[in-house]
Amino acid sequence: MASSSQGAEAGAASLLRREARSERARLIPPVLLGLGIAACGVAQALLLARLLATLLGHGDAGWAELMAAAVLALLMAALGIAQERTQIAAGEDAKARLRAAAFSRLLAAGPADNRAVGEKSALVVERIEALEGYFARWLPAAMLAVLAPLMIGVAAAVADPMSGLILIGAGIMVPFVQALTGIGAAQASRRQFAALQHLSGRFLDRMRGLPVLVLFNQQQAEATRLGAAAEELRQRTMRVLRVAFVSAGAMELIIAFALASLAYHHGALVRGMHPAPVTALFTLLLVPAFFAPLRAFSAAYHEQLAARGAAADLAPLLETPEPEGLLLEEVPRKVTVTFQDVTLTYTPDRPPALDGLSFRVMPGEALLLTGASGAGKTSVLRILMGFRRPDGGRVAINGRDAMLLKPAELRRLSSYVGQRAFIFRGSIRDNIRFARPDADDKAVTAAARAAQVMEFAEALPEGLDTQVGEGGFGLSGGQAQRVAVARAFLRDTPLVLLDEPTAHLDPGTEVVVLDALRRLCIGRTAIVATHARAARNAFGQVLELQAGRAAGARMAGE
Repeated sequence: MASSSQGAEAGAASLLRREARSERARLIPPVLLGLGIAACGVAQALLLARLLATLLGHGDAGWAELMAAAVLALLMAALGIAQERTQIAAGEDAKARLRAAAFSRLLAAGPADNRAVGEKSALVVERIEALEGYFARWLPAAMLAVLAPLMIGVAAAVADPMSGLILIGAGIMVPFVQALTGIGAAQASRRQFAALQHLSGRFLDRMRGLPVLVLFNQQQAEATRLGAAAEELRQRTMRVLRVAFVSAGAMELIIAFALASLAYHHGALVRGMHPAPVTALFTLLLVPAFFAPLRAFSAAYHEQLAARGAAADLAPLLETPEPEGLLLEEVPRKVTVTFQDVTLTYTPDRPPALDGLSFRVMPGEALLLTGASGAGKTSVLRILMGFRRPDGGRVAINGRDAMLLKPAELRRLSSYVGQRAFIFRGSIRDNIRFARPDADDKAVTAAARAAQVMEFAEALPEGLDTQVGEGGFGLSGGQAQRVAVARAFLRDTPLVLLDEPTAHLDPGTEVVVLDALRRLCIGRTAIVATHARAARNAFGQVLELQAGRAAGARMAGE
């Protein structure tokens, strides 16, 4: 358990260091602006010290110093706004880059990543959102917490060496106190994120399965379990907040100590016997400017803790190496798919999904894979889409080893139609164009006509521009499936992969979809995994699978 925790912390630290190096150029402007604010603070403290000394009868400052102090105040405000904008830009840039990388890894893994949808969304949204403060506030604050107080402390030491020592000594205490109050805080933050991910994933998955929960009268029991998960998240969040409050209180104690020490050192100023009243007031007025960067450091400390907790979960995903392989110079117009003694095992405790499977599909042919659930039909499609690599045997495309290609290149060769088409919120036209975003309206319309989408779209108020809801709200199951077939027509690849494309359709709709699929497969290499009897009569050769092996091949209708 300890080694697992140490490994997670090491992975989080490595990820944050690497991303900090990538953001180095964007972090320089906020640091320079922060140093400019500190320099203005020193100059303003000197001007105010002269004004206050004049009020006490020890100087001759006037309107010029007052106007200069006002101008410095405006300049500091402008620099602060500019600094905030550059910090936000750095945080947004880091989030965009990390989110793109995480999303790319999840897409590359595909079905091989067995995490729940809610957990994946929590990784891409909440975890990466928690890293914004690390880049936008913590890293600039950590650098300024060293540079700005050192600059101000040197200025105080030039005016009065003892005052400079007091300020620098108080500043050195801050990181020690932060480290002391932060013992175990990173682990608490990581546990908070784990609880949040668990709750997010559970809630999303239960919402998607709400009809099933109601059907089995489990809604109250599941509500109780969700409440328990929410209570766990509340408790872990309060533990993290306690660290933030203790850290803030410790900072206030250090500031009070420094101010009290300076006041004692310059106590003669109260009695009117101080030999250098301007210097005394100057060092006292430097306290807010000296501790302002340290306050920002302390306030951002919990951002660093939260980032470590989030990075511990993201690191295993982001540190997964990019899949290696060759790139296609161009997509061939025709492909021959060959499986030769292919084996595939998902886990050692389960029987092989494929156990010496061999077959060949030529251009213009359609191979129908049949068999009971778990016979290996979907495994064949996953290999051809690059989501799984076989343990043994050879998978060839046009006589060459297909596994030498990058998984993404394998997907360039194929069009896929599954059991249920996912329809995004938008127009029917946009949902079809999803398969090839650069396609023009003419090509989209041609694909819709080939898939018989126009049969129902022409009766809609705005035709293909009719808006539909997320998940296909507004379309029947058969209509949504025809949109998926239209995507395959628009994609126009030499290989077509169909996985139970007519499941859950009524017989009348099944005939329409099968007719569109037959036309899709003309001139292409097609592999169809299905149980449907109607599909057996619609395609060519049938290969029955049993326990990952070929039980027998026959022509459709036999």
